[in-house]
Amino acid sequence: MQFSNLEIERLRAEVAEGKTSSLSWRRTQLKTLKEMLSKNEQIIMKALFDDLGKPRTEAFFEILSLTQEIKLAEKELSSWMKSKEIKVPIWLKPGEASVRSEPLGCVLIIGAWNYPFMLTLQPLISALAAGNTAVLKPSEFAPATSDLIEKLISNYFPKDVLKVFQGDGSFTETLLKEQFDHIFFTGGSEIGKKVMAAASNYLTPVTLELGGKNPSLVIEKANLDITAKRLIWGKSLNSGQTCLAPNHLIIQKKIKEDLIKKMKLEITNFYGKEPHKSSDLASINIRQFKKIVAIIEEARKRNIIIFGGDVNLSERKVSPTLINIETLEDPIMYEEIFGPILPILTISNFSEALSIIKNQPKPLAIYMFGGSKQDQLKLLKETNSGGVCFNDAILQAGIPEMPFGGVGLSGIGNYHGKAGFDTFSHKRAILKRPFWLDLQFRYPPYKFDISVLKKLIR
Repeated sequence: MQFSNLEIERLRAEVAEGKTSSLSWRRTQLKTLKEMLSKNEQIIMKALFDDLGKPRTEAFFEILSLTQEIKLAEKELSSWMKSKEIKVPIWLKPGEASVRSEPLGCVLIIGAWNYPFMLTLQPLISALAAGNTAVLKPSEFAPATSDLIEKLISNYFPKDVLKVFQGDGSFTETLLKEQFDHIFFTGGSEIGKKVMAAASNYLTPVTLELGGKNPSLVIEKANLDITAKRLIWGKSLNSGQTCLAPNHLIIQKKIKEDLIKKMKLEITNFYGKEPHKSSDLASINIRQFKKIVAIIEEARKRNIIIFGGDVNLSERKVSPTLINIETLEDPIMYEEIFGPILPILTISNFSEALSIIKNQPKPLAIYMFGGSKQDQLKLLKETNSGGVCFNDAILQAGIPEMPFGGVGLSGIGNYHGKAGFDTFSHKRAILKRPFWLDLQFRYPPYKFDISVLKKLIR
């Protein structure tokens, strides 16, 4: 797709002229977005099925997540926009200080293919709530959803509020040469580095949501029946193509066989005796599918598959697969799995597991099942990650009031709720002082006694 920088300048001008700063403008955009979602549920779910074979329930989760985010923004927007009064020190009285949240301008949002609707529009909710206009670049690897996003946005929003551009990676590189006021990217770390490099040309602030090798730890005191259900659900949701999915399992030796037995049972309970043919299991992205099949073939050669490993070539599905690994240095662990394969590493105790997690790059999430309150506190104290969830998986991202984002290699910045509003806002510091009090001691030639000044400041 061709574009003109005049289109971007027109979007920026809307903000510069103050047209987007009012509460009413922002509420109008959120209301329009909510209406767009409610009136197009069926075609949205159809597009997600066409791209990823998503079961209707999982497709609806994308819409539901957006709806919940809009509801929160509508409820809290006036509070978020309210200027915050700041106490002034005695030497600046009777001045008045405040911090005001203002729009950044025209922002660029680059979506991802694994949740192509939600991950393109969820940051948009935050951007509109903060009073920005936006350019959306949905993923070319989810063409049905990308086409639908462009069609819906053009039908519901004026061109001076939102604009959708479609294109491949080279087009995105061209787009990144333009000046934006913020860039929000969801995807892999290698592309994230390129986005950040491009942003540096204009010193444009960035938010990078990159994922990571999220460890799941299961130790004594875990309810193994429920743990098995939640782990298999978290790993199989969207066929494992979720940035928050458990990437690998670290399990205490004494409970390993029991948990594996229960996980096998849950795979069958969820997806039947032939999971790779189940309509409740999403398809795998065509590029990702080749990688997942290669991992399966390598694991089969090495005889480390515990369960699963069946492949459906025509529908690009792989049954949830459990494999044994001896170390996190295993070649299978070289990259984030991003598929329904769960490598399992055996450890003796909690301290060993903690040491392993601490020596890995900071993930987007850490999951811990079982243990004591002291163990939970120790995990929080001695590790770092975008988020932590105890005794469950992925659901922490379903709370719109909670900030969502990575740290280190798993991302920069966060969004959802107030965190998203702040990400797309500039915090402007304002001081007002009257003319009637103007003390001479601040001006040269300086004659004020410094010892007296120290007393005033203290």
